[in-house]
Amino acid sequence: MPGRVRRVLARLTGTSTGQDGEAGLATAEYAIATVAAAGFAGLLIVVLKSGEVRELLLGIVRSALSLG
Repeated sequence: MPGRVRRVLARLTGTSTGQDGEAGLATAEYAIATVAAAGFAGLLIVVLKSGEVRELLLGIVRSALSLG
């Protein structure tokens, strides 16, 4: 089908011509954000497992729960 006819039909029916340069960008953005979140979660787990951070967090919790 010639390009002009395809564009006219797409305009009349409200469908895409398949020439949208941004098609699929939202999916790619979600994928990148998911990978970044997984990487951050992994880094956070490594940091929280260290002894120094664990003692710091336990100190904060003990201080918050103590009455005196």
